[in-house]
Amino acid sequence: MVLWSGVSHTLNDNSLPTPWAVWQSFVTELQSGELFYHLGATLLRVLAAFTVAMVIGSAIGIWLGMSEKADRIVDPWIILLLNIPALVIIVLSYIWFGLNEAAAIGAVALNKIPNVTVTLREGARSLSPEFSEMAAVYRFGLLKRLLHVILPQLQPFFAAATRSGVALIWKIVLIVELLGRSNGVGFQIHLYFQLFDVATILAYTLAFVVVMLVVEYAILQPLDRHSNRWRGARV
Repeated sequence: MVLWSGVSHTLNDNSLPTPWAVWQSFVTELQSGELFYHLGATLLRVLAAFTVAMVIGSAIGIWLGMSEKADRIVDPWIILLLNIPALVIIVLSYIWFGLNEAAAIGAVALNKIPNVTVTLREGARSLSPEFSEMAAVYRFGLLKRLLHVILPQLQPFFAAATRSGVALIWKIVLIVELLGRSNGVGFQIHLYFQLFDVATILAYTLAFVVVMLVVEYAILQPLDRHSNRWRGARV
């Protein structure tokens, strides 16, 4: 903070405002209600895209991990999606489906689904055969096998996909908002970029980073520790 302030005063340029200027912009946006409104819009998109990506990606990943034939067929498409730039998927989604919320969330989810699929596929491949044999001996049905045999073993992989997913998704959401939405943190950053208001850009950026740090330390890291504790107990 001291270094930032010193450099800002030395340069005396609008491109690097002082911490005090950023704080004033933050307070102004907070008091007007704009900050909460746009943060809320972005967080809702992050949550929606994350949920879609985790549900679809996990289902596909578990299926591919347990079926070699399906994996051989689907794997080239997974590799293709992994290598298509996020910007291309976003632009094509807006062109094909319009500048609407479904296209925005779908584009973000599509960028994350391959990563979740790959992570859960590796988890499914590492499932213990001893547990599967035990389930067969006790004649577990499909649902019971899923709930009590498969999902507990996949918990560390779910945790890994969750942490990497949130980190990736919120960055892509900002791009989606910048290109085609009328609210959200990305939209506000684009707006104040046009006005060359760096202080407000930094205020929105830091506010959202703080929110994501709270999510990381209050939710994701405890989830990760819980997952690792389960695996350690097994060993």
